[in-house]
Parts: sequence; structure tokens; C-alpha cells
Amino acid sequence: MTASSRPHPSAEADAPAEADPLRVWFRFLRLHRRVSAAVAAELKAVGLSIPQFDVLSTLSEREGLTQQDLAERLYVTKGNVSGLIDRLVEAGMVERRPIPGDRRSHALHLTEAGLALAGSGIAAQQAYVARTLGRLPPGDVAALERVVLAWRDAARADGG
Repeated sequence: MTASSRPHPSAEADAPAEADPLRVWFRFLRLHRRVSAAVAAELKAVGLSIPQFDVLSTLSEREGLTQQDLAERLYVTKGNVSGLIDRLVEAGMVERRPIPGDRRSHALHLTEAGLALAGSGIAAQQAYVARTLGRLPPGDVAALERVVLAWRDAARADGG
């Protein structure tokens, strides 16, 4: 076996030849909790919670969403988004604009302050990713992306 074809050392030590999907699932859940806690701390340092960041970063990519559209994109209820948007509007980060011809819904837009805070949150996440996932060999990152996309597709097909 050549050096380039050898498995990553941590993969050899941590995974059996044929990984048990349930064991991988539990490792994934623990990793998710660890990463979520670390990212929450990074975001807190710039003045954001994870839900606030989710809203601001989503609106930085696609402004003009309604609260319903935003809730669907974030996989939360419209009620969850409503209170969060109220607080972000009060803080001067988001504004609601009327949608012509629709008296019930409003388009959500970032203010300059909201856009700046979203940028700070994105930078904090980029730094965390660079210190963790970014340290893996590029081939491992590409393989992980393929696995995550395949898993996502299987979850979608299962109705999730």
C-alpha cells in the first residue's frame, strides 16, 4: 500500500473495517453536539445566538423572504421565527417591508447593522471551520461531502 492510498491514521484507529451505521450515527450526534457548542461560543463572542445567526445569514443570502419562507428554510415553525424576527427588528438588525398586493405578509430585509453582524458571524464560523474541518486532508473533505450529500438524499427520500 502506498502512502497516498493508505487510510488516514485516525480513520484506522477509530473505525472498524466495516463501520456499523448505528455507531457512526451516535458518533455523528456527539460530534454535532460538540461542534454546536463550539460554534455557539464563537457566535456569542460576536453577539449572536445560533438562531439569530441562522436568520441573519439566511437573509444575507436571500433577502425579501417572508417569515413563512424563512421558517421553511430553517426547518422551524413560523411561530419560532416570528418572535425571533420581532427581537431582531427591535434590535435594528432586520426590517419588515410590505409586499405589494399581500396585506398579510412582509418581506424581511437586513439593515446595514444586520448585514455587518451577519458578516461577523460568518467570519467566526469560517475561522472555526478552518481550525477544525479545514485541517483534514482535502480528499477526506471531498469524501465527507459526498457522504453527507448521499445521506441527505436518503433522508429526503425517507420523508425527512
